[in-house]
Amino acid sequence: MQHWQKAGFGLYIHWPFCQSKCPYCDFNSHVVDSIDQDRWLLAYQSELRRLGEETQGRVLKSIFFGGGTPSLMPASTVAGILETANQIWSFANDIEITLEANPTSVEADRFKGFRSAGVNRVSIGVQTLNDEDLRRLGRLHSVGEALAAIDLAQSTFSRVSFDLIYARQDQTISAWEAELSQALSMGTEHLSLYQLTVEPETAFGERYKRGKLRGLPNEDLSADLYLATQSLCDSRQMFAYEVSNHAKVGAESRHNLIYWKCGDYLGVGPGAHGRLTDSSGARFATECPKAPGKWLHSVEDIAFGEIQPRERLSQMDQAREKLLMGLRLVAGFDQLQELKAMGLPLSEQSLIDLQAQGLINFSEGTISTTLSGRLLLNAVIEKLAP
Repeated sequence: MQHWQKAGFGLYIHWPFCQSKCPYCDFNSHVVDSIDQDRWLLAYQSELRRLGEETQGRVLKSIFFGGGTPSLMPASTVAGILETANQIWSFANDIEITLEANPTSVEADRFKGFRSAGVNRVSIGVQTLNDEDLRRLGRLHSVGEALAAIDLAQSTFSRVSFDLIYARQDQTISAWEAELSQALSMGTEHLSLYQLTVEPETAFGERYKRGKLRGLPNEDLSADLYLATQSLCDSRQMFAYEVSNHAKVGAESRHNLIYWKCGDYLGVGPGAHGRLTDSSGARFATECPKAPGKWLHSVEDIAFGEIQPRERLSQMDQAREKLLMGLRLVAGFDQLQELKAMGLPLSEQSLIDLQAQGLINFSEGTISTTLSGRLLLNAVIEKLAP
């Protein structure tokens, strides 16, 4: 059995369009005046059929519509993509089909249409339950709209998640604990809780470079905010299963677990990445053109299948990826011997040292990071695989 068969097979659909570009966002998202929905649907369907020829007989465990803002898609476009996917692959009986949404009232009204199309899980980009900070983050919705969207989502879908960003400008621990407590009281099964990261190629990155992004927490406060997050979530049985993701038992994101367990997933849409193992066991990293227009024209060109960037991953590349992803999971992973066989020079002394420092748990080929280790994850990985 190939590794991907144990970890699962998923499909990622990237919708690259947004109403506006958030100043912290470095995702492949674009603001445009108009979209030819029929043309885009045909392009997605064409790509699915092309990739289906390489993956015949596989069973899809998950589908994820990300972006961009997929909730701007008409429900008919989502339905067309899902219908085509189901013609190509078998769906697992418990397939998870997630769509990311922004909590504006117009998009929330589309929820019933998405459910009818086949979506059974939504992930809402709330980001903060503070109106002033929503404005700072460049979000178009209010807290009131976010709360209404969560309520409507819970009455429409059986599975609901939402995102929050913390370690924001001038944020105190007590203010974050109050905000997180409010979020935990809403009863969703999953929360994605991210510390604000200032990426260089963003509006925030430019402001930071000019010294105009003040009030960001230092390393000590960031660490305290992370620890407070874990403690409060644990007390409400919303346990961390990955560095930034919390869920009730059994409600973990199946799609993201495919990523973190190094399964196979197809990436379709501008800038979408994928991992694909062929019948010989060779594993490839795929990446679509980022510019929406270039991707669209490429798909419509019959030669696209020959020119799509695809890089064969060496055994060392795969081993490093498994280590990087596996250590993000609270449960860790049990493939140390496999990594060594793939040529990754794991140091036994480093394992012993990191365990003595309380950063990892290590026994009988199984390794996981502790809470302290997840705070210093990059350093742990560097120590294990320099």
